Amino acid sequence: MMESLWKHFDRIVVFDTETTGIIFERDRIIEIGAVALEAGTETRSFNCLVRLPGNELLPPFITELTGITDRQLQEEGVEQAKAVESFCCLLEGAGRSLLVAYNAQFDLNFLYYFLKPYGRVDILRTPHFLDALTVYRDRRDYPHKLCNAIEAYGLGESAVNSHRAVDDARATVQLLEAMSRERDDLDRYLNLFGTHPKYGLSGRKIASVTYRPQPYQRTVPLYELP
Repeated sequence: MMESLWKHFDRIVVFDTETTGIIFERDRIIEIGAVALEAGTETRSFNCLVRLPGNELLPPFITELTGITDRQLQEEGVEQAKAVESFCCLLEGAGRSLLVAYNAQFDLNFLYYFLKPYGRVDILRTPHFLDALTVYRDRRDYPHKLCNAIEAYGLGESAVNSHRAVDDARATVQLLEAMSRERDDLDRYLNLFGTHPKYGLSGRKIASVTYRPQPYQRTVPLYELP
């Protein structure tokens, strides 16, 4: 499925992050996971925990949400530089590539600050971007969390919003496929992100993305709004 996207791209990378909070410039990625697709088939994936620097500890609510502990990060985590290279390998040499996330504005902002210290922000200049949340907001009423989308499309136990990065990335792949079967206009959302109708844009503006307020009242798709 997702035929409208495969007309434009050679590789689609769906990714997710788990973080210590929601402040892009201050908080940190503690887990990053991704799934790479080519011709509709998963070809590569990776998931890694990322150690925090020094004696920095996880906020308790993050451990409660994700199940990730400080001990796990120390024993199973890798240094940020290694995680950066693993992620970049999924996009390098891809030809025409698409980078997808659920609530992509959040994840891409964190990814920018994740890559920046290692001079790898350039890897984000080539791909186009797709926000699965923007598409879902056009399809169903509030609430709009990933778990709500999984339930709304009846994706079953194979798609889990576990708040673990690669699980949520794979769930997003299944969601994209379900939304494509419903109406295959996903290519109309390329580089188009919906923003909160009242509070506007959250985080750093991405130069290649067009932002439009996305109303809760679904009358026409966001890409048809002026």
